[in-house]
Amino acid sequence: MPPADTNAAAFALDPHNRLLLDRVRPGDWVNPEPKDHYHLVVIGAGAAGLISAIVAASLGAKVAIVEQHLMGGDCLNVGCVPSKSVIASSRAAAAMRDARRFGVRPGEGGADFAEVMARMRRLRAHIGEADSAQRYKDHGVDVFFGRGTFAGRNTVEVGGKTLRFARAVIATGARAAIPPIDGLAEAGCLTNESVFDLAELPARLAVIGAGPIGCELAQAFQRLGSAVTVIEMTPGILGKEEPDAAALVRKSMERDGVEFLLHTAIRRVRREEGARRIEAVTGIHEQTVEVDAILVGAGRMPNVEGLGLEAAGVEYDRVSGVTVDDHLRTSNHSVYAAGDICMAWKFTHAADVAAQIVVQNALFSLGPIGRRKLSSVVLPWTTYTDPEVAHVGLYEHEASLRKIEVDVYTQPMSQVDRAILDGDEEGYVRVLAARGTDRILGATIVARHAGDMMGEIVLAMTNGLGLGALATVVHPYPTQSEAIKKAAGQYRKTKLTPSARWVLARLLALRA
Repeated sequence: MPPADTNAAAFALDPHNRLLLDRVRPGDWVNPEPKDHYHLVVIGAGAAGLISAIVAASLGAKVAIVEQHLMGGDCLNVGCVPSKSVIASSRAAAAMRDARRFGVRPGEGGADFAEVMARMRRLRAHIGEADSAQRYKDHGVDVFFGRGTFAGRNTVEVGGKTLRFARAVIATGARAAIPPIDGLAEAGCLTNESVFDLAELPARLAVIGAGPIGCELAQAFQRLGSAVTVIEMTPGILGKEEPDAAALVRKSMERDGVEFLLHTAIRRVRREEGARRIEAVTGIHEQTVEVDAILVGAGRMPNVEGLGLEAAGVEYDRVSGVTVDDHLRTSNHSVYAAGDICMAWKFTHAADVAAQIVVQNALFSLGPIGRRKLSSVVLPWTTYTDPEVAHVGLYEHEASLRKIEVDVYTQPMSQVDRAILDGDEEGYVRVLAARGTDRILGATIVARHAGDMMGEIVLAMTNGLGLGALATVVHPYPTQSEAIKKAAGQYRKTKLTPSARWVLARLLALRA
């Protein structure tokens, strides 16, 4: 992995970070003496590992958890929590910038990057209490710090101690993937593991990769005052999302000032006089981009190294991670895995639900009785740009590839009163239903708070409720979530066939 940018403060020990470390990696922590036998040993204390441990312990199991670095994993320390804090600050900066559009004259000010990062560290330390070693100890979990390594099919070693288990969970997560670009290692780059330690705002920032992480942080840093250039090999951004959803996000980011170099390959990176010079090719056009820092957001790699997986008889791949079945069981049927180490869904909430499935399958099922499948989960996700893009279920192109006939109902936010009043007209709610029915197969929402809005559709899909049911839900007026009811209303209008109109006309005639 390339060295962190020298502009990063490397987890500077200010009072907020000291409090965080006191919680997630106490300096005076003494590993306990292992019990003779554990029902469950968990390797990795990120989202999947912590949920596995605390759920199992709350149900009476003897549980140990092993963490090499920090409790809370990526989400708390270098992922969801710090990024959403910085994004919130950037949204406030954008609101101040755009205040005149609402008839408000903003006062003097602008983004103070040091204050933005101090707020992030304060909030991260506060939230970190829920992931603290002491909290898990208080809940009956034996917490071990150190590298956990399988010594056999039913044993894990950590710090010279042996933990014997009936079942184990591998939850060591993933890390940022660094593309093999000539000179990048020597020039130095930022990843999600170092960007939140920056002491100063880079005046010019290049972001490699236009996926969710790249787009979220590119927009945030642009709004906070950096001049951001996003470099992406493919022709577009957010390649997994619907093209019109990605286009709306790109339009918003460009309005913020973000520049895009799409369909662009980076040949090499050089560091000259403190700056980074990125030599790139777009088609046949060669160009050089000079920046002060480079942020890599080009995918994730599973943390499979050093776990002794061979000794445990656990099959894995260095790119896709630990191999599991639909019950999240590995090739060693005493060992399970959950989270980024084994799943294509690399989200905290996906790790959460996977951990709950693992605990049930590993400890509280009898053969096939009581076992749960990961494939049965209705799982949404959100990209936290502005506007946000939330999705669940099938995309329209996926339905086409699977030869599934669908009806598509799209409700523009520009026809929703609250969105108009909020100045959030760009976006839509789109629902896919099985052809001729109200059964929801998927949905995409592009809106300021799309992630919050999506829960209603996920609830319907999880419980087998269709668009007909959503059309009957009373929404407060005016709210942006009315867009969901309006989309459902489009389905109801299809039921008003000529035959139905004839029946209604006859009923009205009887009332005349």
